[in-house]
Amino acid sequence: MSPYKGQVGLKRVFNATGYSLAGLRTAFTGEAAFRQLVLLNLVLIPLSFVFAVSRGERALLIAVCLLALVVELFNSAIEAVVDRISLERHPLSRDAKDMGSAAQFVALTMIAVVWALILLG
Repeated sequence: MSPYKGQVGLKRVFNATGYSLAGLRTAFTGEAAFRQLVLLNLVLIPLSFVFAVSRGERALLIAVCLLALVVELFNSAIEAVVDRISLERHPLSRDAKDMGSAAQFVALTMIAVVWALILLG
């Protein structure tokens, strides 16, 4: 067990919720890409209720939008850790950041493909 682990039970859940909200606040205030994805979600998620699709299809339309937010949070976390270790240019640092960016590209492609298949299919 890690000596850095904190509380247990409801106290842990309460603390974890605070850490999660702090992370969302940090991402929103410090990451333009995260704010852009929030805006995209504010458009696409309500729009998913306009189309005559099944509940499962609507759930999928919403899920891929939210997945892009999750991927952006991971991408931003990777970038923060790499920058924390060193601001010096290094091939492994570049690779880590590029792979995070690639993950986000895949997530955005998933939004386009899923929305197109459901709405145009």
